[in-house]
Amino acid sequence: MNATEQNPTEHFHTLLKKFHTAMLVTRTQAGELRARPMAIAQIDDACRVWFFSGRSSGKIDEIEDETQVKVVCQQDHSINLSISGVARLSRDPAKIDELWNETYKTWFPKGRNDPDLALISVEPEEGEYWDNEGFNRIKYLFETAKAYATGTRPEINEGEQHAKVVLHG
Repeated sequence: MNATEQNPTEHFHTLLKKFHTAMLVTRTQAGELRARPMAIAQIDDACRVWFFSGRSSGKIDEIEDETQVKVVCQQDHSINLSISGVARLSRDPAKIDELWNETYKTWFPKGRNDPDLALISVEPEEGEYWDNEGFNRIKYLFETAKAYATGTRPEINEGEQHAKVVLHG
């Protein structure tokens, strides 16, 4: 199924599932924004994004103070998306077991029972994407090349490659 056959929310989910890493943006007590690269542990059907984190990391304190966060993903010049949502912290052993992958042992040497291990879930409220994959990519490249050659701006129909979606239930 391609973008024209999916509604924007379904298309957002399809694009989101292509990512394995993201930037998690939190707010410090001083009000500054901080972004950190994070490995994505899971993306569920509701576009909720799960991460493992050290409980002793600064992002945990920031989330405890301010739960509104942003998740930002970029794949070359092909796909860009962001999620605005509410971060929740958890130590649920069943969810840790469900999401655990041995590669996480690099950061949590004591494994899934590491006392420093925490889960962060981002409950999505709104998402936005820019999709320049496939045919959209060809059209984009053509329009930008034409604009360069003629000294004009590209004529991009953002409606075909860009959408904002409401993601909360």
